[in-house]
Order: sequence, then C-alpha cells, then structure tokens
Amino acid sequence: MQGEKEVKDSSVVDVQTQAARTQILVIEDDPHIQKVLQRIFLEQGYGVTVCGDGQAGLDAFRSGRPSAVILDLLLPNIFGRDLCKIMKAEQPGVPVIVVSAISEVADKVLLLELGADDYVTKPFSPRELMARVQAALRRPQKQVATTATCSFGECEIDFAKMSARRAGKPITLTAHEFKLLKYFVENAERVLSREELLNEVWGYNSYPTTRTVDNQILKLRQKLEPDLADPRYLKTVYGAGYKFIP
Repeated sequence: MQGEKEVKDSSVVDVQTQAARTQILVIEDDPHIQKVLQRIFLEQGYGVTVCGDGQAGLDAFRSGRPSAVILDLLLPNIFGRDLCKIMKAEQPGVPVIVVSAISEVADKVLLLELGADDYVTKPFSPRELMARVQAALRRPQKQVATTATCSFGECEIDFAKMSARRAGKPITLTAHEFKLLKYFVENAERVLSREELLNEVWGYNSYPTTRTVDNQILKLRQKLEPDLADPRYLKTVYGAGYKFIP
C-alpha cells in the first residue's frame, strides 16, 4: 500500500493517512501479523501505530492517546494480560481488543474480567476483526452522559478514578467489575437479561455459558452487599435476569 512503512520487530512505527481521525494502536510481536493488521486498518482510513513489544506498546499507549488497542498476549518485556490490566486502569474508556492464538474459555474470561472489551482468536477474519473494532469504538458513544460517581447504602463508587469504598473503607474492584457495576447503575431498576449484559458489558452477542454473568455478579455481591444471603442492591429476577436497586 502506498505510504505504508516497513514494520520491524520490537519497534514502533507510525503510519497515518490524510483522512485518518481514529488512531489504532497495534501491539503485536509477529512481523507478518503486524503487516496484516496495519494493512487492514490503513485500508479503512485509520491511523495506525504498531509496536513489537509490551514496553513499547505501553509507552505508545501513554503518549499517543489511541482510540482503540489491538493486543497480543504473548509479548516480550510485558505480558499481554499485565498490559491489558495496566491500560484499562489508566484509561478505562479506551477499547482493548485481544487478538491471540490462545482459545481457552478460561483465558477469555480472565481477559474480560481484567477489562478487555473483546477477544478474537487467531487465525482471524479481517472482516470480523474490523466489525468488532468498529463495535467497540461505537460503544462509548452510545452513552453521552455517563455516570462518574454513585453511592448506595454504605458504598461510594468513583468510576472515573476507579475507586470504591464501603463503610468508609477501601474495597478492591477489578476493571471489569467497575464496568459491570457502571452498566447496572446507568440502567437502575431496569431488568437486565444475561444476554444483554454479555452483549453490552462483555461485548458478545453470545457466549459459551451465561454462568459467566452469574459468577461476576456473585463477586460483586460479596464486595458490596451487607447480606449475601439476601441481596439488597443487585437483585435476581428469576427467569429474566438481574436488576440494580440503589
């Protein structure tokens, strides 16, 4: 492609088209896949930054303010899982799409719990990857007015700072738990099906098991509810899903 620059392992290469407004950060150590991903996004008019190792990727993320990140897992210097956690903690609004040859369900669930917005298994379809990236880029725009903070009972949540307190004491929530709770708060008193939560929070229209939602909500209840046996805020609506009552 005209204007495309050669990509080298463990390097950072910036490629921008004149019309590019959305910047995609690709963190991938395989030179062949680097070129494939670079070509895919350039053809769609995106600006592209390609990094060949975890540390270079983190530096580019912090300095370049990308619109979305394409992340491999098996990276030199900083592993993809650790990189995902760091990036979502620092800029939770930037979508991170994991592209990896690891296809185990447990690994996918772990990455989503760390805050990844989607997971694409190698080998991938360029059309599918582009569709998932575009969906992830659209997702934050659907909520023009977002909730920055909320309080209920003894809990105080600051979504912008990703901090939480219960009865005045700090509690630890994962990036994905913040994301799930935020969706509940912004849809308070509305019954949310497991399928809607999988689609809107996990980024999937379908998933191997809806127990993923149940397990995540159980973890939230353990941290937020005064009585786990009789949840007050995250209510189960039998046969329908869950509802948040502030």
